[in-house]
Amino acid sequence: MIPANFDYEAPRNLADALNLLQSRDDAKILAGGHSLLPAMKLRLAQPTLLVDIGRIKDLSYVREAGDRIAIGAMTTHADIAGSQLLRKSSPLLSLAASQIGDTQVRNRGTIGGSLAQAHPSADYPAAVLALDAEIVAQSRSGERVIPATSFFSGMFSTALRNDEILTEVRVPRTEGQRVNYKKHHHPASGYAVVGIAVLLKMSGAKIDNAAIGITGVSAIAYRATAVEKALRGKSAGEFASAATQSGASVEFIGDTYASAEYRQHLVTVMTRRALEEAMSKK
Repeated sequence: MIPANFDYEAPRNLADALNLLQSRDDAKILAGGHSLLPAMKLRLAQPTLLVDIGRIKDLSYVREAGDRIAIGAMTTHADIAGSQLLRKSSPLLSLAASQIGDTQVRNRGTIGGSLAQAHPSADYPAAVLALDAEIVAQSRSGERVIPATSFFSGMFSTALRNDEILTEVRVPRTEGQRVNYKKHHHPASGYAVVGIAVLLKMSGAKIDNAAIGITGVSAIAYRATAVEKALRGKSAGEFASAATQSGASVEFIGDTYASAEYRQHLVTVMTRRALEEAMSKK
């Protein structure tokens, strides 16, 4: 299909982008475009102005920021997957990025665009939730830091205001902890039918703390707090029963590929396998 008519601007700096964003009520930010453009072609989204921030080079980076790693919103999935800093200091995000789409998508898609679009089957939401990441939003009035746990408000909906641009994601260092991202992907789109992000703090064979982020099974990614609670203080071999609580209080979504009932079954299986693999890593 063909999208509705729209104007296009490609500012060279963030200040100009923010001014353009506020110039119209229905203006939209264009990053990698892998989520927004298909929605426009289906006329599910009909902005009259696209503000392309792809030429703002200052928004693409991975660097140390105190006890966290800062990632610019325009950093591609490929750069996140290949970042030696992230692989060493906070590898969960790299693991998730390496499983997004295909080579073309990973080289064009960006972390900021993915998070701002809030697709219910996107990979990053599970990882940033498990990491308790911080998401930085910028408007003409200043900067706002949003906890990942407060960022996703619904299907394709976030805490970003209409006058804000997502500029940075900050994740903690997790050296010494065991991490894993495991997903069952849709064979056509590569989106997660179920995606499980695992972060475990261990003392020998004992689990001191656990963080589990889940995407793909509900309208919104979520922390599996019932699983986390069940795992604390347990030994590495006592995770099977905890995994059965991965869908507690969740309203499952269904589609032509996977019904709600199938997702409900699969999330338990995938959580158990993700935990098993995380615990086997050194």
